Amino acid sequence: MSFSAKLQSLGVTLPDAPAPAANYVPFVKTGNIVYVSGQVSMNEDGLITGKLGDDMEVAAGAEAARICAINLLAQVKAACGGDIDRLVRVIKLTGFVNSTADFGDQPKVINGASDFMVEALGDAGRHSRSAVSAASLPFGVAVEIEGIFEVS
Repeated sequence: MSFSAKLQSLGVTLPDAPAPAANYVPFVKTGNIVYVSGQVSMNEDGLITGKLGDDMEVAAGAEAARICAINLLAQVKAACGGDIDRLVRVIKLTGFVNSTADFGDQPKVINGASDFMVEALGDAGRHSRSAVSAASLPFGVAVEIEGIFEVS
């Protein structure tokens, strides 16, 4: 099954690739590698804000991370001229979690993105990863994730 068909079977429609919020490009493609700038937790309803360990629970943070993963794939699709099926694999994700100093479940939050990548892409979605605490993130968002992808 193609990636586009699998996403459709999951009821996921990739949004238009979000525009950058500052002076940077949303992705850089060099050879068969696409580096995607950090995608914040934002869906069709707007920004998903909150601080883990304060006003947001792990499950809500994981859902915010899943939204970031969808936005990452939207950027990959844009980098591939609108064809997500040119994606070969996810290489690495780096997740930043807006969290309190004593919050230690950043990996559980970023699992929302990792689990989605494997669910949507199978073995091609397996990747290396970092999950990092951040004292704050742009616009007060709960999660920001950047990624490195191989494409054809």
